[in-house]
Amino acid sequence: MVDLYNYTCSYEGLLLPVMSEYTWSTGLRIFLYLIAMFWCFLGTSIVADAFMCGIEKITSKTKLIRIPNAEKKEDKFVEVKVWNDTVANLSLMAFGTSAPEILMSVIEIVGNKFKAGELGPGTIVGSAAFNLLVITGICIVCVPDGENRVIKSIPVYVTCTCFSMCAYIWMLIVLKLVTPGVVDIWESVVTFCMFPVLVVTAFGIDKGCWCKKNNKTSSELEIGIEFSKIDADDESEATVDIIHMAKDLSRNHKDLTEDEATVLLTRQLQEHQHHNTGWYRVHAVRGLTGGHRLLPKINATLKQLYDKINRQKEIEQHMNENIDVSTVDLSESGTRAVVEFTASSVAVLENEGKVRVGIRRYGKVDIPVTVLVETIDGTAEAGSDYKPLKEEITFAVNERLREVYIEIIDDDEWEPDEIFFVKLSIPHESKDIVVGKMAINQITIINDDEPGKLEFSKPSYIIRESNECAQVYVNRVNGADGLVTVRWRTKDLTAVHNKDYIGGEGTLTFEHGETSKTINLKILETNVMERDHSFQVELFSPSTGSAIGKISKAIVTLVNDTEFDGLVSRIANNTKKNLDGLRLDTSSWKEQFNEAMNVNGGDVENATVIDYILHFISFFWKVLFAFIPPPSIAGGYLTFIGSLILIGLMTALISDLASIFGCLVGLEKTVVAITFVALGTSMPDTFASKLAAINEKTADSSVGNINGSNAVNVFLGLGLPWLIASIYWEAKGERFEVPTDTLVFSVILYTSCAILAILVLFIRRRLAVFGNGELGGPKVPKYASGLFLVFLWIFYVIMSSLQAYKVIEVNI
Repeated sequence: MVDLYNYTCSYEGLLLPVMSEYTWSTGLRIFLYLIAMFWCFLGTSIVADAFMCGIEKITSKTKLIRIPNAEKKEDKFVEVKVWNDTVANLSLMAFGTSAPEILMSVIEIVGNKFKAGELGPGTIVGSAAFNLLVITGICIVCVPDGENRVIKSIPVYVTCTCFSMCAYIWMLIVLKLVTPGVVDIWESVVTFCMFPVLVVTAFGIDKGCWCKKNNKTSSELEIGIEFSKIDADDESEATVDIIHMAKDLSRNHKDLTEDEATVLLTRQLQEHQHHNTGWYRVHAVRGLTGGHRLLPKINATLKQLYDKINRQKEIEQHMNENIDVSTVDLSESGTRAVVEFTASSVAVLENEGKVRVGIRRYGKVDIPVTVLVETIDGTAEAGSDYKPLKEEITFAVNERLREVYIEIIDDDEWEPDEIFFVKLSIPHESKDIVVGKMAINQITIINDDEPGKLEFSKPSYIIRESNECAQVYVNRVNGADGLVTVRWRTKDLTAVHNKDYIGGEGTLTFEHGETSKTINLKILETNVMERDHSFQVELFSPSTGSAIGKISKAIVTLVNDTEFDGLVSRIANNTKKNLDGLRLDTSSWKEQFNEAMNVNGGDVENATVIDYILHFISFFWKVLFAFIPPPSIAGGYLTFIGSLILIGLMTALISDLASIFGCLVGLEKTVVAITFVALGTSMPDTFASKLAAINEKTADSSVGNINGSNAVNVFLGLGLPWLIASIYWEAKGERFEVPTDTLVFSVILYTSCAILAILVLFIRRRLAVFGNGELGGPKVPKYASGLFLVFLWIFYVIMSSLQAYKVIEVNI
């Protein structure tokens, strides 16, 4: 009689197979087990997402402490984190990223009747190799050209690196030197206890116990949000930042709708805010499963504008002097061509015969532009005082400056100064071209040789808050001969310098024939609801020969722009709602199921075909794991426990799938562990680290935690199962035996590659040719570094596989 339950690889798994596969072909079984293994990797990533959200909720817990306030009668309350960031990263966060590998090792030993297996330890070493070599290599290369990322928390990073190297060296000592092929209870206890030692040591170094650290008062340590009872109704700093950014966006990009401005602002705030490793891991997993993104998606048109805004902000951050804010950016960050006169007025002596008028183009310069130039009579008349002009002027591609000449008619009769105007317009309507603020140029025909008088164009100016600067015009009248200068200064009235505006003093220089200049004063945002503040600008000390005219002082009044403020308020409020919707945790089961059952967590408008496919593939896992209690319940601890149990079940399933798959294709378990399983468990970390390397200003969130996670893998992933097994065998009067040949060779090989990788990072930090940073730098050196690390990983996999198949014999 045929035994339907005794066939090839039928006894490799702990839980699988669940039914008889006797009649299935080997090819079909290989295909199904491979697909099932990767599908379970996807499921593990999703439940790990919930696990990380629970950890984030736990570690973000805060408490209020009271601090005496010398300025006010009532004490000040400060909100501080309960968890230290270093402790959180090395304990719960590292455990969260390493949980599948750790639990796989534990489950394998328990399911193998407390005998050492190959899959768990192989996955731990293989995953460490992939993380340190491949992920670091990818992070080096993916940083934009010309930029670099430096590890900021060097003391903690060095500590984690040393513990990581010591962890694998300790493995060699245990398995080959002290008790070859055997692990005793004391050895497993030491291995396990190295984990809390690592956490305590890193915490002490972070606090400056063993090295110097910047002195801070107790109230400055780990402070989150500060407030007092008296100022409880004041806007938080974050809200003020949102309002400032909303104003800039609305002022400089008037064509954007409220919804588009809200999406751009939300993405900008999320992308440029500092995030920890857990945030990037959750975002990466949701991107792989068509889930609720932590960064809002934007279409291609908005993406181009968003990139231009970011480039402009980067330029502003690197400038060491104040930015010229003389005009609002009508070019929409370079998307439109702006054409205007180079000056708002010009003067010419009647006997000079002609006047030159300059026209400039800025913004979009990669297209040809045509404008119409025409003269308009003032007190000077066409035909008797000047020859009229009406013609089209064309700017070629990349041409920025053109000139036109207008002929002046010289007669023998004395006349007072006369004026006429030159106007710019767009002859053919186009969305890519706009006339700038200086669209009309006033031409003054001067009949004498006087240097002239200097005065303001009017005695008062009213400036709306929606303008970035106040433009105060100074005119030169009754002559324009020679070069003259005049000093100016501001005086506070109800408006205050450096609070409401940036004033001071300066000098205006009028070249020969120049009759108008502008004083540009930056207006500062104060968030005052009813704004009606004034300051004064005064002219003094004209150069020899010139004089101050009738209007020597001008009053500038700053007022609110109600319509503009309403738009900004709506954008800011919508942005805050969007940011609240992009938080890691969910507030209820209803919200969890809504996000699980809808592509992109409900953001259907921005969903792509790929998003729908990924959502369909992962739909079962999303709905299943939506039953885990949300992080808002019990401070995230129920989420932590529930997801940890499910991760254990998933890793048990993956362990069975990997073992049976390896058996069917004839692969040793060690080879399956360092390739398929290591890649599957590390894939979310790869995408997370890549995104962190691109977005973060330092390398801490991308590669700073790798060595700490690798150390935790050994201390918990091997220390815990070794402890369980050694106690079990000790109770039976026997010793816990561990096969050493393949594992020891793999550890020695990894340690050698790790030393080279760390040396590469050290050299990159020290040498300018690599950009003096662990990540990024000049293009050729960074690609060379990245490829070298990836080559080390390939070398590690090949050599470990050859040794597992006894192709190479190494006596250790």
